[in-house]
Amino acid sequence: MYVAMNRFRIAPGKEQAFIEIWKNRETFLDQVPGFKSFQLLQGPTSDEYTLFASHSIWESEEAFVNWTRSEAFRKAHANAKPAKDIYLGPPQFEGFNQVL
Repeated sequence: MYVAMNRFRIAPGKEQAFIEIWKNRETFLDQVPGFKSFQLLQGPTSDEYTLFASHSIWESEEAFVNWTRSEAFRKAHANAKPAKDIYLGPPQFEGFNQVL
């Protein structure tokens, strides 16, 4: 199993707008071999930002990497619009292989 996460710092007061972006986004993940599940997680809020993480589970790291090189990936990201008033910088990617 492989877990792929992107952490997002979101401007205070923009949390619902960020959630709506993800709710209305077509991911095409259901077409991708090796994809297991996806969650959008909301973390703590400070005076500076609210932390969110996208969390996807894959059969393997290879399945995840193959998705990042696929047409489904390109389609899922083709309509991504910059929302500079929402995002406080780029997402931070973290990937984990299951060891136990």
